[in-house]
Amino acid sequence: MQFLYFLSESMIPLIVFLIVAFGLLNRQNIYQDFLNGAKDGFHTVIDIMPTLIGLMTAVGILRSSGFLEFLSEILKYVTEPLHFPSELVPIAVVKMFSSSAATGLLLDLYKTYGTDSFLGLCASIMMSCTETIFYTMSVYFLHVKVKKTRFTLAGALFATFCGIAASVFLAGKIV
Repeated sequence: MQFLYFLSESMIPLIVFLIVAFGLLNRQNIYQDFLNGAKDGFHTVIDIMPTLIGLMTAVGILRSSGFLEFLSEILKYVTEPLHFPSELVPIAVVKMFSSSAATGLLLDLYKTYGTDSFLGLCASIMMSCTETIFYTMSVYFLHVKVKKTRFTLAGALFATFCGIAASVFLAGKIV
């Protein structure tokens, strides 16, 4: 067990050392490459900032307006026959846009139902089985200037719904 602790604590420094050693072996100017990468990263952040602000604003409006709870109540009649708790609808919807906002909803769910409840376990598993689809697509496709996403959205939505279904199934097996 001590070896695993050592390995987990030394993994990042080891990777950094290997990258620097590889650069030195290839006679690269490592410091200049690092500065160029940092400069490119800064330009990327500036390029995607309007998209990030728009997504965060939209999620904040949805959350504070009560729309997510309203959506949860409306979809209750659809989700209950499928054995999907309607209390998880807001987390599932918000997770597609923002992981941090979904984490805030998750903490609210923990306060209400508890972490060891079926809803708590299901939401925890769901958070790790799904992706921030729209955030990821907007940031990455905007940065590389992809105009036609083809089947990316459909595939990502399918994978997310599979992750949601798996979370309900797995939480049901645990509880």
